Amino acid sequence: MNAQHPSDPHWLNERELAAWKAFSAVMIKLPAALDAQLQREAGLNQFEYLVLAGLSESPGRRLRMSTLAVLANGSLSRLSHVVKRLEARGYLRREPCSDDGRYTNAVLTDDGWTKIVATAPGHVTAVRSLVVDALEPEQFDQLLEISLRVLHAMDPDVGCPGSG
Repeated sequence: MNAQHPSDPHWLNERELAAWKAFSAVMIKLPAALDAQLQREAGLNQFEYLVLAGLSESPGRRLRMSTLAVLANGSLSRLSHVVKRLEARGYLRREPCSDDGRYTNAVLTDDGWTKIVATAPGHVTAVRSLVVDALEPEQFDQLLEISLRVLHAMDPDVGCPGSG
């Protein structure tokens, strides 16, 4: 009898391994494809786009930096570097939070608004061709459920199993 030792890895079976390999390929190739499209058409990377888009969808086109970091799925440190670059390009500015001066808001400028409005159509076309059009309508709920479960495994504050 071959009993598994508690310290032995719980190896993936054939089906799990096939799914993992396909998912790994998506995790590597999709961000690269989206970055390439954004870089080629707008001179932005995906994280910069998410920052600008997050601000464009916020009341007053402003958000606390900490909130924006969560919205863009990045650390506050990474966001600070990106905000500095976007600020130098005139797309946003930082200012003290009027509700609490201990915090800093990122505010989308008129140039930033113009940039995101010009960039969004090409980006949504890429997202549609690479992801949306590749799926059947009934698969969107599955994709949402899978995404939330994986996000929840990485960060219990994000998503919730069964909340799709």
